[in-house]
Amino acid sequence: MLLKQADGTCGWLVAEAAAALSAAGVANPRRQARRLVSGALAVPPPDLFGYPERALDEQQIGRVRALLHRMVAGEPLSRIFERREFWGLEFSLSADTLDPRPETETVIEAVLRREPDRSAARRVLDLGTGTGCLLLALLAELPAASGIGIDIAEGAVRTAARNAVDLGLAGSARFFAGDWASAVSGKFDVILANPPYIASDALALLPREVACHDPWRALDGGEDGLRSHRAVAEAASRLLSPDGIFATEIGVGQEDAVAAIMKANNLIVDCIERDFAGIARCVVARPALQGRRSQKKVGMRCGPV
Repeated sequence: MLLKQADGTCGWLVAEAAAALSAAGVANPRRQARRLVSGALAVPPPDLFGYPERALDEQQIGRVRALLHRMVAGEPLSRIFERREFWGLEFSLSADTLDPRPETETVIEAVLRREPDRSAARRVLDLGTGTGCLLLALLAELPAASGIGIDIAEGAVRTAARNAVDLGLAGSARFFAGDWASAVSGKFDVILANPPYIASDALALLPREVACHDPWRALDGGEDGLRSHRAVAEAASRLLSPDGIFATEIGVGQEDAVAAIMKANNLIVDCIERDFAGIARCVVARPALQGRRSQKKVGMRCGPV
């Protein structure tokens, strides 16, 4: 849906984009339209508010309309600009990486709530690192920590390494291609994961912006959606330090099944954290040391068992 060109200004173009996005069923169309015009024209968002009468030429209008067409067809704005904000940091995306979502920040929150000393020199392992968002967000909060990110996709490893450079964290983060933690040894204080957890037969039912633009390898969790959870739990059991914690994102309704996988791998569930929509989103576990009582808590702000 395109409005008849009235005056060729920023304000008019935002209105046109918002109308088209609304007609296409895009959520928050006005906000998305402002982000589209701002990014396409490199105009700071405050200028769109403060100077809506700013005149645009035909080339600028054509650029925005070309990107608008992609958005109307279901391509997320983050994929169009190949950028996504996560934990207040800007991350580059690539065809080999999952597009980080806000609910994944629950994993970072869960770890930080259990970190008594943010100045400590922790060792962190991120399994299935993708953009590196989990590892790099945590390292940004723990200045003395260092970490390793592993991903099976070499393109994701390159993207994560570039993000580390862009965020000034290249000195504390290293990234490698590998099959989960098969080639990793040593002990880690924190292990993070956001493994594929969509059942294979449910992939076709995902929203278009996910199914058509995120790599299926980063989504497909096998027949029951739990294949990768089994792999990362086995790795965490082997690689966690005695006082370490393991935090992994889970899919909707997977909390009991993943808790059982943890128990089968000699891990004790410390807590199941909910995201801000109230959905169980992250399982936190520790090594099942002798004398430690096994107990599961579910909640937004549950503490150590």
